Amino acid sequence: MAEINVSLFKLVAGVSNALDLVNPLLVNHHKQVAYVASSIAEEMELPRDEQIKILLAGLLHDVGCISLKSRLDLLHPEIEETANHAEIGYHLIKSFEPFSKIAALIRYHDMPWNNRETRDEDIPLGSYILKLADAVVVRINKKKEILGQVVGICEEIRKLSGKTFMPELVKTFLHLSSYESFWFDVTLFSIDSALAKRARLAPIELNMEDIVCLSKLICHIIDFRSRFTATHTNGVAAAAVNLCRLLGFSEQEQQMMRIAGYLHDLGKLSVPAELLEKPASLSEDEFRVIKKHTYNTYRVLGTIPDLHSINEWASFHHERLDGNGYPFHRKDENLPLGAKILAVADVFTAITEDRPYRKGMSKDEVLKVLRKMVGSALDPLVVVTLEKHYDMICSMCKDAREEAFLEYVEFEKYLNGDRNNA
Repeated sequence: MAEINVSLFKLVAGVSNALDLVNPLLVNHHKQVAYVASSIAEEMELPRDEQIKILLAGLLHDVGCISLKSRLDLLHPEIEETANHAEIGYHLIKSFEPFSKIAALIRYHDMPWNNRETRDEDIPLGSYILKLADAVVVRINKKKEILGQVVGICEEIRKLSGKTFMPELVKTFLHLSSYESFWFDVTLFSIDSALAKRARLAPIELNMEDIVCLSKLICHIIDFRSRFTATHTNGVAAAAVNLCRLLGFSEQEQQMMRIAGYLHDLGKLSVPAELLEKPASLSEDEFRVIKKHTYNTYRVLGTIPDLHSINEWASFHHERLDGNGYPFHRKDENLPLGAKILAVADVFTAITEDRPYRKGMSKDEVLKVLRKMVGSALDPLVVVTLEKHYDMICSMCKDAREEAFLEYVEFEKYLNGDRNNA
């Protein structure tokens, strides 16, 4: 099997799409900010690597908003309760080496220009560019024709020059705003191609090890929205990788499964945290919302052709052998073994972990549930393999969940403002 290498831009753009799934008002928000910010950087003739850093930071700038409410609040510039989202975003991404140079841009992207004197550290120019770009984008009314809004948006930005925004950046933005093509690129279908064209000028490729590390970072973004989901993905990944090994998958395929495990619930970024934490069974309407998550995972990862197999393994984990799963109703013969493994790992992890409405099941209870699902929902070979090696897989899964819980506790300290001890 050929080595997998994936464009960093494509992966980040996929995460950006997932972050914007929570509400129609947020569609393309990160991409629009990335485009406006990188346009300002290009107009200022900043070095090419600096332009790329600003573009990537724009795609991820609100990654620290871990709830639907906080993301929606960001559409209203007058709301300040989400000010710590930039610090949280910085904390989430700083440990991934390719993001180390953009983490500071995200950390300070909400810093007003006239507050610079109160800071001990130097604020990167890119942060001020992101601040301005974000302010421009949130002022765009998606229900109205864009060119009719330009004068009003520019006037609001101009009034804040020297206060909220760096004067030189405002001047550059006002020059760009005179081009109709700039506004059409921001609001019409050309934004994807416009961003991809810029990213191609400084391509950054990730190898398998990089993709694993980035996938784990993404799983923290997914799971850390709630204490009740904080360990789930790590557990699923551990169980799935061990099942792969027992079933003869190669080392590279096991790494692919680890990535699929980390990303299998990517689409849950579109699910309100209130549903994830509900201390009772879901209503029919709520379950319909949950059903979207695998479809969203499939569409987001589908924009990255090199992850085709990983995408199928991750996105088909709620399909059933009898075709009664969701969202594609694929049957046994149309499901790859990787997807069948992940389906078993997901059920196993879900029923052995504590949930808001019940305690995790015992070994006898777990095996009874799995055996009942064999043939109709779950693959017999995978279930038998898990049963034969139950104690080992359970132990590995438990260790992975404990590791994730400790990571979540540290994150929760950070979230609550305990920066020194986190």
